[in-house]
Amino acid sequence: MKLKKGDKVIVISGKDKGKVGNIQKALPKEHKVVVDGVNVRKKHVKPTQSNPEGSIQEIFAPIDVSNVMYYDEKSKKASRIGYKFDKDGNKIRVLKVNGKEVK
Repeated sequence: MKLKKGDKVIVISGKDKGKVGNIQKALPKEHKVVVDGVNVRKKHVKPTQSNPEGSIQEIFAPIDVSNVMYYDEKSKKASRIGYKFDKDGNKIRVLKVNGKEVK
């Protein structure tokens, strides 16, 4: 999986298509990511002693990584990510569109 926590992504398919957000959590074994503000679900919480009224909480559910793409803020475009090796042999992530390095 080429996307990491903290990357800015855009949703390319589904009900939230076009939304942009940061990755909060990456789940590589499940091939999913949790994106801030995308795939919002409501969870009903039962009353407890610490929370006697109960509540309805909004949570961000995981979305499949194939439905998101890295979003380049400078060019305002989505791009695929590839790998390249520098002179020291370190693997770095680069954008396929313009070849710029991803931080």
